[in-house]
Amino acid sequence: MHSKQKEKLSSRFKLFHELMPTKVQHILLISTSYEAWIMEEDSRISEQIVNEYRGLNLSRPPRLTWVSSLAEALAHFADQPFDLVITVSPSVDEHAFALGQEIKKAKPGIPVVLLTHQEALPDSFPAWHEQKQSIDLVFYWSGQADILLAIVKSVEDRFNAIPDTRTAGVRIILFVEDSPYYLSLLLPILYKELVVETQAVIKEGLNEEHRLLSMRARPKILLAHSYERAVELYEQFKPYVLGVISDMRFPRNHALDGMAGLQLLSHIKRDRFDIPLLLTSSESHNADLAQNIPALFIDKNAPSLQENIKAFLKNHLGFGNFVFRMPDGTAYDQAANLYALEKKLETIPAESFLFHSRHNDFSRWFYTLAEVELASQVRPLHDSSFESVESYRRHLIRMIKEKRIARQRGVIVNFDRDRFDPDINFAKTGNGSLGGKARGLAFFSAMLHRNRERLEPFDQFDIVVPQTLVVTTDAFDEFINLNKLHDLTREDLTDEAVLARVRKSPLPTRLSAQLGDYLRTVNYPLAVRSSSILEDAQFRSYAGLYHTCMVANDHSAFQFRLIQLENAIRRVYASTYFLAPKSFSKRVGNQIEQEKMAVILQQVVGSRYGSSFYPAISGVAQSLNYYPFSAMKPEDGIVSIALGLGKSVMEGEKILRFSPRFPEILPQRSTIPDILNNAQQYFYALPLERTTTNPEASDANTLDRRSIAEATDEFPVRYLSSTYDPSEERIRDQFSPLGIPVLTFAAIIKYRAYPLPQAIMTLLEMGREGLGCPVEIEFAVDFPQKASGKARLAVLQLRPMSAREEMLEVDIAGDEYNQAFCICHQALGNTDNRTMYDLVYIRPETFDPSKTIEIARQLGKINSSLVKAARKYILIGPGRWGSADHFLGIPVTWNDIGGVGAIVETVHPSINADPSQGSHFFHNIASLGINYLNVGIHPEDRIDWQYLAGLTVAEETEHVVHVRRAAPFVLRVDGRKRMGVLLRQQPPR
Repeated sequence: MHSKQKEKLSSRFKLFHELMPTKVQHILLISTSYEAWIMEEDSRISEQIVNEYRGLNLSRPPRLTWVSSLAEALAHFADQPFDLVITVSPSVDEHAFALGQEIKKAKPGIPVVLLTHQEALPDSFPAWHEQKQSIDLVFYWSGQADILLAIVKSVEDRFNAIPDTRTAGVRIILFVEDSPYYLSLLLPILYKELVVETQAVIKEGLNEEHRLLSMRARPKILLAHSYERAVELYEQFKPYVLGVISDMRFPRNHALDGMAGLQLLSHIKRDRFDIPLLLTSSESHNADLAQNIPALFIDKNAPSLQENIKAFLKNHLGFGNFVFRMPDGTAYDQAANLYALEKKLETIPAESFLFHSRHNDFSRWFYTLAEVELASQVRPLHDSSFESVESYRRHLIRMIKEKRIARQRGVIVNFDRDRFDPDINFAKTGNGSLGGKARGLAFFSAMLHRNRERLEPFDQFDIVVPQTLVVTTDAFDEFINLNKLHDLTREDLTDEAVLARVRKSPLPTRLSAQLGDYLRTVNYPLAVRSSSILEDAQFRSYAGLYHTCMVANDHSAFQFRLIQLENAIRRVYASTYFLAPKSFSKRVGNQIEQEKMAVILQQVVGSRYGSSFYPAISGVAQSLNYYPFSAMKPEDGIVSIALGLGKSVMEGEKILRFSPRFPEILPQRSTIPDILNNAQQYFYALPLERTTTNPEASDANTLDRRSIAEATDEFPVRYLSSTYDPSEERIRDQFSPLGIPVLTFAAIIKYRAYPLPQAIMTLLEMGREGLGCPVEIEFAVDFPQKASGKARLAVLQLRPMSAREEMLEVDIAGDEYNQAFCICHQALGNTDNRTMYDLVYIRPETFDPSKTIEIARQLGKINSSLVKAARKYILIGPGRWGSADHFLGIPVTWNDIGGVGAIVETVHPSINADPSQGSHFFHNIASLGINYLNVGIHPEDRIDWQYLAGLTVAEETEHVVHVRRAAPFVLRVDGRKRMGVLLRQQPPR
């Protein structure tokens, strides 16, 4: 190549360094917290800019700052620079325009984009393009990241069009469209196809640096929304216009003109015959008018829309890896990503390492990956600053690894066998939805990363989300279509019939291959969890209706491991069509066909003890405690824990419940008999090294239910147990082989060897702030056997408390108080219960404290008959239920009232007793979720005995009356306000 050509080429690429001087680096988002997270994480705006538009501007992805109000936005303007404001509004209305106007007043010139869930603009509003003093662009928000990418690129193109055309003659594509809906549809397609075609054109560049720099010179897309603005842009950039894409109908002279597009393209064709023109319209008959210009035509409603646009760009507009080399230029190896580079740096020859470091090749490649911080740190390094080449090499490898791990925290990574980094914490395979459960988990993973300073007081823990891979919902769709399983939605199919069909159905070949690739990278036990689209939503959630499977993943035969994992996924898929979710869908007005299932493959937290694997503690924590006791308040929350896997907690076996604010208050452990009776006796673990030939993934085949007594040689049992000495009838807060182990968790709850209650309370606060509502967290804890080690506190799941139906927010309206025959201001629980037709009450007019033993006996008989008939009932009576002192209340045992669905304690002049809290009786109603109303303490409490006396009697004794109604009793309890009512009539839900 001649020197003049080299000089010209070199100066040309120097110009590329000056391109795109203005970039959108900081976006202010005004929306709810959940919408903000969807845009940044679930929609992966930052990830997609890096992976799909790498090289567009060699800059870090835009950073999102979220605020929830105009006042917060204006406060941020005072101390932070922003390049773009995005507002989210359910509708396009005066409030949205006023918000934009206030932003423009505070920061003139800043672009303001409105995202709305409203598909069409109301006729009563002027066209949004006439609102330039408030809103620059309006897009229909469908939750797709490509819209956000298009917004960012469009704003950058508007800023950079003038300097880039003047500097390097960058081409311009003029795009005229005034419909927010079609703008949201077409602009992302244009940018995507433009990038693909530009990359294809320059793939044979001089070298990696030049190819990536050339991407800065891609054509700019400039938007116009009216005839006048389109002509203005055309005249301004006429020498650089590469092509024009125009709608048919848009405003001209401030009114919608059905022929504006035709007039515009005709004008341009007369002025410049060589510019390719494309007319777009939702009315196919306009194709004939386009031929008269002449211009190409695309029907915006055509199913091949994207392919047609691609064809226009390619046919009418004319449209890699780090290579290790030896000093003589010979290629030695290559790396596609940071992880690959880190690993290959360990083995490349020293002369190759020095060759690249002395030429700043490493820092230059990092810049192309938008790793600006890492590149800035690496660039000043020089081999003369190190003792040896090897020390320099180790230093660089360490820098890369630290950066790589740090950037992956809180990010969802696409799983790729060839590029998979085993240090990645959260990955997905597929392009469908993550599902509700995985979204919550990914969101909380990001929160942990962003709130590290709040977790600093708990440095005894590594607080993490376990390594997770999500199989997105598109694999489920492919599985159903492949095996023609659509008829599983039929209501007459039993769970067994559904499971039998699904068991015989093969997984898609692509998914099986990906699962095989994944299993080759992991060697730990796996939890296979459901994550349906509707699961863990804040309203009408399907939480708890689907399956979770556990697999040890340690079989000596790889094929066995793969088959068992596939069987676990099939079980989760099958549970989509089980009777419980079908019934729930019918009740809430959803169609089961709408449901789609993603699957979470999650590392099981725990350690190996002998031939078992399990965590020391599994638990569930909730922001609200609907059964507060003593000094507790509902907002203090509640935690339930057990030793071993979480099945004990989720299935209501014997566990420990405590308030994280008052962990020392344990009503179920007030006496030694209570402690012994309520202590956990069994736990669940994964058996290891089984030689089974059955790859079924059911709990019966993959889990062991073990006795605490048989595990006294294992660290978690010893660490968390106390010892009961029968000879002294005493419990000592230390494990001893000379007594009986009693699982009290004293080391944590009483002596606070680890600040678990405080850490859980902080996690609940973070979850509540992030989701904007009370939350439920599933977690597991693994303690180190060495005193110097850190414990591992893993968050397994995050969901709104309202995701469980029994935790939905209950608001008792004013008119309901007028309809109530019972009103209580000291209620426990949270419910809107319309399932009980039976009510049993103690006759107040004949009640005699000296007869309470007989009353208990009569109650026991009535309870027995109701239990046999499987009929839950409401129980109303005076004093303290379950009292040992029969003069303070009715001395029932749990067997006497075991079928009760709700309990009402009333006051009586003959009894002076506190409510039934503080004993094992209270523990039972709390653990079983039985609603409890204490009537008579508050001055506005009331119970209408006359109404009860008028109901139909099903059975009665001297002291007890059993009444039944044709319509169910309506019990409503607002657990947040501790209000409860029983209604005479059934109101609409």
